[in-house]
Amino acid sequence: MEAFNGTAVVNMTVKKLEPVLVHPAAETFKGLYFLSNIDQTFPSPIEIMFSYEGNGTGNENAADVMKESLAKNLVKFYPLAGSLTLGLDRKMHVQCTGEGVLFVEATSDCTLEELGDISYINSKFRELIHYVDGVDSILNVPLLTVQMTRFRCGGIVLGIAMNHILMDGEALLYFLKSWGKITRGIHLSVEPYLNRSILSPRQPPILDIPHPEFVKLETKTSTPSDQESRIYQSFCFKPQKLQQLKQLAKEKGSVTNPTSFEVISALMWIMRTKAFKTEPHVTIKLLTAVDVRTKIKPPMPECYFGNCYAVSCAACKAGDLTEKPFSFAVKIVQEAIKKVTDDYIKSTIDYYEVTRDVLQAENTAWISKWSRLPFYEIDFGWGEPVQVAPASMVWNLAVTISQRRESGNIILTLGFPESVMERFRKMMLLELEQK
Repeated sequence: MEAFNGTAVVNMTVKKLEPVLVHPAAETFKGLYFLSNIDQTFPSPIEIMFSYEGNGTGNENAADVMKESLAKNLVKFYPLAGSLTLGLDRKMHVQCTGEGVLFVEATSDCTLEELGDISYINSKFRELIHYVDGVDSILNVPLLTVQMTRFRCGGIVLGIAMNHILMDGEALLYFLKSWGKITRGIHLSVEPYLNRSILSPRQPPILDIPHPEFVKLETKTSTPSDQESRIYQSFCFKPQKLQQLKQLAKEKGSVTNPTSFEVISALMWIMRTKAFKTEPHVTIKLLTAVDVRTKIKPPMPECYFGNCYAVSCAACKAGDLTEKPFSFAVKIVQEAIKKVTDDYIKSTIDYYEVTRDVLQAENTAWISKWSRLPFYEIDFGWGEPVQVAPASMVWNLAVTISQRRESGNIILTLGFPESVMERFRKMMLLELEQK
């Protein structure tokens, strides 16, 4: 396994033009747009890069083409052209104004080859994103910004910053694929399904399933030390190593058909617990974002635009996780994911309606499976992307993503306080380098 510490210097200069607002190309709905309880649960900005080889150096007018097609796409996905507001019900809603989306044109003096492998996280890559730092509330984070950076070789990196309150990875994928089709002159055969009331709570709400993934808002949660910087690193799991981990998980027959994501999640959870030196008697948790579009009954419309996930919760004592066989960790991760059923999903929606609780963070790891999303199908006329990767990370969240198009390698990226990361890195490398 390979690791990268995010401190290497990329010899890259990026020159940016002033941001411009791209308005919807036609009149759209004005007023408050309802957001579901699921939308409320992960108030975080997400930044992601799409790297394209391009079609040579003839991309000088590509930004104009992209802005024109974005304007057309915003007519279909009009909530993205608005902003967040907080209602009297203590829930966030979108104020649909048609104001538009910020779009930045940029150029770089280097080539994509010189840029390097963007799947290994590096703080320098944030120059490829138009982001807003220092905001005091998720309400002030734009719902979407776009930066299009042209490189000397003719390659292009499309940097997307989104507010997770409005959409998850699946919804972002749907929006981008639609944008790509419009850019290529392809008619959209299916309109996005925007009515999020389909995920409204039951009346009255039914709290019949416990939800240990949530905690009261006023509950003290762990935060990075003010005295210690946070280090983000990426680790590469190759097919051979993933197969070894799956075989290890299946020893003694306690686990059947473990997935790559399950074994990576379990291994990360074990090593994280050791790196934090968590006391053996402490209960620890692993929260996993699970797409529920096909799990909920009836299934969600294929073109549903919005957050549609539930959070599974694996829990055990720290001593059990670190001392028992690897199969123990994989089994409880797998069982937690299997518990995400139609009843569980509807109970989650009802639970938030009654409690307004937030996701647990104390002695808890979060992980999301980006590697399941077909980001490599997004084509704006320059072909499919060569690589797709996060430009930054949300605190306490780990993500898995495919290293590049047509690669079996999976990248795990996450961050810890510096001393914790040093221990995590050493243990993880030692564990995975064993034959």
